[in-house]
Amino acid sequence: MQLPVISSFDRENVDSATFSSGLVDNFNRPITYLRLAVTDRCNLRCAYCMPENMRFLPTKELLTDDEIMRLVGVCAAQGIRKVRITGGEPFVRRGIMDLLWRIKETSGIEEVHITTNGVLTEPHIPELQKMGIASINLSMDTFDAERFRDLTRRDEFAAVHATFEALAASAIPLSVNAVIMENKNTDDVIAMSEQTQSKQFTMRFIEEMPFNGGTHEFPTLLWTHDKILTTLKTAFPTMMALGKADNTATADLYQIQGYEGKIGIIAGFSRTFCGACNRIRITAKGTLKTCLYDNGVLNFKTMMRSGASDEDLSEALIRSVTNRFRDGFEAERHTHATVGFDSMSEIGG
Repeated sequence: MQLPVISSFDRENVDSATFSSGLVDNFNRPITYLRLAVTDRCNLRCAYCMPENMRFLPTKELLTDDEIMRLVGVCAAQGIRKVRITGGEPFVRRGIMDLLWRIKETSGIEEVHITTNGVLTEPHIPELQKMGIASINLSMDTFDAERFRDLTRRDEFAAVHATFEALAASAIPLSVNAVIMENKNTDDVIAMSEQTQSKQFTMRFIEEMPFNGGTHEFPTLLWTHDKILTTLKTAFPTMMALGKADNTATADLYQIQGYEGKIGIIAGFSRTFCGACNRIRITAKGTLKTCLYDNGVLNFKTMMRSGASDEDLSEALIRSVTNRFRDGFEAERHTHATVGFDSMSEIGG
């Protein structure tokens, strides 16, 4: 696949203090966003994410609350301002609400976001609102109960749909994320888009990516960004392009005329947004990933448990960020040549 043209980052839209004192990678991209996985465990078994018989890590191999907080503090001191909590499924982690409060109150962290599958989320929504969670991404690949059971291998549609309805009625900005898979849920693209007619949320469609832990062979025929967009334009001729929420966003946004909500398309496999990437990832076992498609570039957990100081962690973080792959294609070439791809639950969704 031919590499996309990587555009230079727009300095005019970046705070000067962030540029001068924060993390900046070797391609002049400020790094201000951390995606933090707090567990590899999940109560669903979505085929595009993991095998049915997924073997999770022993608890001792996962970061403790104090280790997580230490890394959040180190990252915040280096200019990270936005944290997204992911898993696995974050709400299966014991004490997750206390951990969220601690992260939210960390000096320097301005926004805390959450990605969840919604199975256990609904009872926590009032407290999440009180906490000031900046947004929630709800992973939900269909609004059809039978198809949901087939895709997730679990009968949890009622709980997830209740979370969707509660979040859509709440003050927390909501995006619903659906991975579109050939012969699985392509019929849902139109039906799920219709949900934006009377609800103020963003329905986001994501290209399937190869992080399934060997569940199935990655398909050669994908529902790409272009195919999803063509399908939507055909069904909704009045759909208008809105651009991106900001120049670091991954989703191209649209809105059907007269509808309350929006539609987004994320080219996760086509990787058209690498040129403005502002994010890093830390997995549940403490591995730093400077690209979704890399194999991990640093083991924070080993460093901390071997007596590393905060200064050691900061220096290692800076070295890693200033030796990033140019884009997801370069990272994939290196990763695929060595070990292949982990499951998304191991990486952090």
